[in-house]
Amino acid sequence: MSDARPGTEPDTGGEPVEARPPFDTLGGEGSVRSLVDRFYDLMDLELRFAGLRALHPTDLSGSRDKLFWFLCGWLGGPNHYIERFGHPRLRARHLPFAIGSAERDQWMACMVQAMQEEGIEAAMADRLQAAFQGTADWMRNRPD
Repeated sequence: MSDARPGTEPDTGGEPVEARPPFDTLGGEGSVRSLVDRFYDLMDLELRFAGLRALHPTDLSGSRDKLFWFLCGWLGGPNHYIERFGHPRLRARHLPFAIGSAERDQWMACMVQAMQEEGIEAAMADRLQAAFQGTADWMRNRPD
């Protein structure tokens, strides 16, 4: 479940989703970079994301790059992250950070807002939100 990519799930009619990867549907690297940048900009700007922001370093440039590289491959585009670091091992890489339901929910709210502000088409945003939700929930590593 944690490695499920948004373009691999069946739609509600039981037919396979479009063959075109979400990476291409979104507009490629430029669009993914814009989404990631808006996500981190919101994290810096919105007080409601302060708990999430506190888990990150002061300089977000490395975090921005890593999420961008990861999402490119996860969405069906180039595997920039794997080429640099190997398998993402998301849960293991996030174990040093206390992630509970509040942090998960802030991450999701921040990403949903970023997708809305970036104008991602509603059906695609719904697919991505469902895929992100499963992974975000799996990342929790502390009891609430």
